[in-house]
Amino acid sequence: MANTAGIIQRIRSEIGDFESPFLDTYLGADELASYDLSETGVTEVTAKVATAEPPATVVLVPEVDYVLDPTEGRIVLINPTYSPLHHGQTLLVRGVAQGMFTDADLERYIGDAVEQHAYGRNATTRYRDAHGFIRYDHAPITLENLPAVEEPLVAYLAAINCLWTLATDAASDIDISTAEGTFVPRTQRYRQLMQHIGDASTGLQGRYNTLAQQLNVGLGRIEMFTARRVSRTTNRLVPVFVEREYDDTSKPRRLLPPIDGQEYDDESGLPSPAYPGLWG
Repeated sequence: MANTAGIIQRIRSEIGDFESPFLDTYLGADELASYDLSETGVTEVTAKVATAEPPATVVLVPEVDYVLDPTEGRIVLINPTYSPLHHGQTLLVRGVAQGMFTDADLERYIGDAVEQHAYGRNATTRYRDAHGFIRYDHAPITLENLPAVEEPLVAYLAAINCLWTLATDAASDIDISTAEGTFVPRTQRYRQLMQHIGDASTGLQGRYNTLAQQLNVGLGRIEMFTARRVSRTTNRLVPVFVEREYDDTSKPRRLLPPIDGQEYDDESGLPSPAYPGLWG
């Protein structure tokens, strides 16, 4: 069974967005109570205040001694004992920066990737109920019942969506050229991201498509449909039901395939004669 934490690690490996630990030290001067950390997008922060005379170290309590802005990477001391940080006191902040994307961001990308990758697919389980009858359970494929062989594909698709976000951010960059002859090709970042994303046969997108075609999964998989017949007497579509195994005793399940050709609708507003049971 696939798990979100494992897929997040795969995504971070694909896009090179690893977590990085940090340790910041700030000396008190009876002036500041707010400090900018060396990293943004921080998590798992531990803050301590150390004093030299007498030697002691106090672990600060979140929302009581300090508040943290994890996105901007800023810590604000709110306890009057340490706000502002006094002479002889040292603030130690240890934590982990999540990189360009937080775990919450990657979870949203994973949710989108699973919806796209498993669209229209069900996992069928055959079992015997309490009365001895054979039953079939048709559950939509989610991250919980996703086959293990398809876990890397979901990670690839989520990584592609992450790279598209970075490419959108880089699309607004322009090259810089000065009169002194300095040239900074800022658009090169966008071109490299697009090359890494690739198309249907190259880059990370081509890698996903190749494996998806081999397993016949994803939005581009080969599907088999049942042609719908129209009754010659009523001019109405004949109902279509899901095919079942010979020992499946459950009730028939109706299919409602989409009907095309809406562009041929009669917009004149003129009523047409209808004879129930014959046509119309």
